[in-house]
Amino acid sequence: MRRLISTVVVVAGEGAGDVVAGLEGLHNVRAIPRGDRRPAEVMELAGRSSATYVVHDADPLADVAAAWTAFFDGTAPTGALEVAVETALAELRADRLVLPDYYLVLDPDGMTATWRHWWLGVLAGAAPVRVVPVHASASAVGQELGRLTAGRWWPADLEGWLRGLPRVIPDQVGLS
Repeated sequence: MRRLISTVVVVAGEGAGDVVAGLEGLHNVRAIPRGDRRPAEVMELAGRSSATYVVHDADPLADVAAAWTAFFDGTAPTGALEVAVETALAELRADRLVLPDYYLVLDPDGMTATWRHWWLGVLAGAAPVRVVPVHASASAVGQELGRLTAGRWWPADLEGWLRGLPRVIPDQVGLS
């Protein structure tokens, strides 16, 4: 699974597309609002960028996140999470999708508990400094870009980590 030259940042949460669009014109930032594009199209644009930061709202794990939250909210059909995981893995293996260096999560306090557990439990538990809560504005996101710190990458056994998600219980994420 590949990594890009630029630091790739996914902005996630309510209004992420507008926040990303508001970053256009910042020095060393290539803002790519998803709009009607497929995530693979956004990744293609990101891969051609030489900017220091590529910021977009096309989360490569969006379907996995939605399936995980629906699984634990009791609203997902049987097998939906497993299908989402296998689809994401296939896209990552084929280099059509790329895991970001960071997720900036817009106003997680306003999210439902299960979504908050996804962002600040599941993802942050896998790579703590790579998931950052931030106020939902372009200026707050722009300021946060300069404060991002290095930390461990996503799990080396990405397949095992993703396939283990059905056993990652929201209220117990991160507990030993």
